[in-house]
Amino acid sequence: MSQFEKLDLPVRQNPWTWPGLGRWNLYFLIKLALMWGGYLNLQVLPNLVFAAVLLIPLRQRHLATLRTLIAVPVGVALLYQDTWLPPFSRLLDQPGVLNFTPEYLLELAGRFIDWNLCGALMLIVVAYFFIHQWLRLTTFTLAAFAWLSVSSLSTLHVPVQSLAQSATPVQATTAGEPDSKTLEAYLQKFYDTEAARHVEFKPADATAQPFDLLLINICSLAWDDLETIGLRDNALLAQMDVVFDNFNSATAYSGPAAIRLLRASCGQTSHSKLYAVAPEQCLLMDDLRKLGFENEVMLNHTGQFEGFIDEVRAQGSLPAPAVSTADLQRTLVAFDGSPIWRDRDVLDKWWEHRESQDSARVALFYNSTTLHDGNRALTADGGTRSADYKPRAQTLLEDLNVFLKELEKSGRRVAVVIVPEHGAALHGDRMQIPGMREIPSPSITHVPVGIKLVGMGKNPRSGPVHVTQPSSYLALSEIIARLYASPAPPDGQGPDWQTLLANLPETPAVSENAGTVVVDYAGKPYVRIKEKGTWLPYPQRFQ
Repeated sequence: MSQFEKLDLPVRQNPWTWPGLGRWNLYFLIKLALMWGGYLNLQVLPNLVFAAVLLIPLRQRHLATLRTLIAVPVGVALLYQDTWLPPFSRLLDQPGVLNFTPEYLLELAGRFIDWNLCGALMLIVVAYFFIHQWLRLTTFTLAAFAWLSVSSLSTLHVPVQSLAQSATPVQATTAGEPDSKTLEAYLQKFYDTEAARHVEFKPADATAQPFDLLLINICSLAWDDLETIGLRDNALLAQMDVVFDNFNSATAYSGPAAIRLLRASCGQTSHSKLYAVAPEQCLLMDDLRKLGFENEVMLNHTGQFEGFIDEVRAQGSLPAPAVSTADLQRTLVAFDGSPIWRDRDVLDKWWEHRESQDSARVALFYNSTTLHDGNRALTADGGTRSADYKPRAQTLLEDLNVFLKELEKSGRRVAVVIVPEHGAALHGDRMQIPGMREIPSPSITHVPVGIKLVGMGKNPRSGPVHVTQPSSYLALSEIIARLYASPAPPDGQGPDWQTLLANLPETPAVSENAGTVVVDYAGKPYVRIKEKGTWLPYPQRFQ
């Protein structure tokens, strides 16, 4: 504060002499450097207005001091506004942050420190104090803003193709950068198209045989995460019958992801409509219940953080967990200090329960937080330590492999659908630190989805069938509906995958969290951080 107070102290000058920005030049030059490096989304007009106010000559000392006292918090707020960080009000809407363990909060704080950036900023500060004695830096600062203003105006005249000329959202193309109006219209057309889509569950063929359905919903597993840890090619996905190469989870948070899966029978809605009463035909588990499936729920965690289990039960028409896991040995401690049980132990216990039932069909929703950011491993002395992501991922994949083998030994007919909620954001990007998922970027929502049919005939292929079209939950619901209605194949053969996968509903990549939307337009991601705010190209991640 004291340094900036020296900025605007009046000096002896005639009425027509305008002072420079003084040490506020350092503030603006740092912001310009951060913008050049891709760390800021610098808003030209508010910064120009701020600079203009600072340039107004004030000859009275008390007025100059008052302006400085007001300018410092305004400058801090403007800097935050120029960052890629979400609106500060969003943090106030996340009371669950208060339940994070101190170890996790300390870990998160450390991720905000970029030592390379700190070094670069130190060099800028040293350079400023070295050269400001000889050069009038205000001229350079204002010239830079003038150049940015001209550049911003020129982009307003870039021609774009009208959305009305696109037959469907998937076909969107552009001759230049689309403006916010074009992207808003594209998003609205997407919602209108999705609102008219739903899956119809038809009665089963007379020869169809009953089967169980297991929906395995995994937190924090994206293609990008698997590639980062060198596990993109793994034994679990290799043994799937079907793998979706271009599946969009549509969100970056667990609760909304689970709700979207449980409402897979209808097209994708906006985030705000997730918490409204869903039409009856949208509820996947309710559809299955009407077809004779007994619905069940299992978690490898307590489900208490931010009321996850209550939320998904209410929004997805689910019963309470039928099997207690309280007697199992915990293997991890969650970011909020609650226990996490090993996936293999939980699934084995549920399967033991399932084999004791007489139900012809059971549909299980299983949710795992083994890979959630901030989980800690147990130590021999009863304490905890940081748990690396890769060993946890290896254990999870192996647990699911072993569980599938147990299913095969049982002789039961089981359809296993593995659907990650979202990615872990292991490396972060220019908008978010590692582990932060406030913005549902493509690297977070592009998740590996696989389907494995156990005891339902031999698969003549040596590897999975790959679905390459842009897909989301509606395609999964369609496959489940077709699988239920399809006749039993002859001579122990597997189902006709060509028929099951033909003309699956495609869904363009549109992802949302509360107030934040990312769309893929003409093969390029764009983000809107604030409700009704400006759309911006999503910056490239750090390499």
